[in-house]
Amino acid sequence: MNKILLEVIPRDVPTLLGEVSYVKNNFSQISGINIPDLLRFETRSWVAASKIQDIFPNVIPHLRAIDFDLDHCDRIIEFLQKHSISSVVVIKGDPPTDMSRKVYQTTSTKLIKKLKKEMSSLKVYAAVDQYRSGIKDEFDYIEMKIDAGADGFLTQPFFDLRLIDIFTEKLRGKEVYIGISPVTNEKSQSYWESRNRAYFPRDFQLTMDWNVKFAKEVIGYCSQYDFNTYLMPIRINIEVYLSENGMKLILNYYDF
Repeated sequence: MNKILLEVIPRDVPTLLGEVSYVKNNFSQISGINIPDLLRFETRSWVAASKIQDIFPNVIPHLRAIDFDLDHCDRIIEFLQKHSISSVVVIKGDPPTDMSRKVYQTTSTKLIKKLKKEMSSLKVYAAVDQYRSGIKDEFDYIEMKIDAGADGFLTQPFFDLRLIDIFTEKLRGKEVYIGISPVTNEKSQSYWESRNRAYFPRDFQLTMDWNVKFAKEVIGYCSQYDFNTYLMPIRINIEVYLSENGMKLILNYYDF
């Protein structure tokens, strides 16, 4: 059964609670909420996750590996246990631009291994960045994360079904969430191309229609090949993205 995660930004707790309540009341197809850990906001991902559990029990905070000293992880582990947070996503994390926060040499694989050792019941997802380096290098990194104990993977958003096909060949048999993110203006596309080195196909268009059509193709692909999807409405209002003109018709179309 194809499962769908939705990323919700923790801008502030009241807004977060409102958005998650809207999703819970209107979209039974969405099985989990993902909370990214963004340093520009005051609320850390795991704290935000604890705030919405009563509304949406399946909540998955992101943990930035470079923020944790492997010899002093007691506080985050105790927090996850205390609040019965059963799943996390481990990413490497980018250093703060002003270096105002202390960071460590902790890698994703090391943090995954540490968390699985201390909390064997914790489901730990790892990230796949299909644009980070060459395909072979990313495949090797995936294997390292599996060896470290990763239970599944979430990918960066794809914009080309052909590239999804290449990466899912490597990921078959794993619990994988294929990223989908709407890109509807030149600034957003430039960000993905320059910062993340994302690839956009020749037929790509900066319209919600194109993005919704592509999302339908991805969800159909995932349903056919036993993968899951991860909706990432970055810089787009969740209610607009999930409206009748957006993803709602697609979510209602598929039997999840």
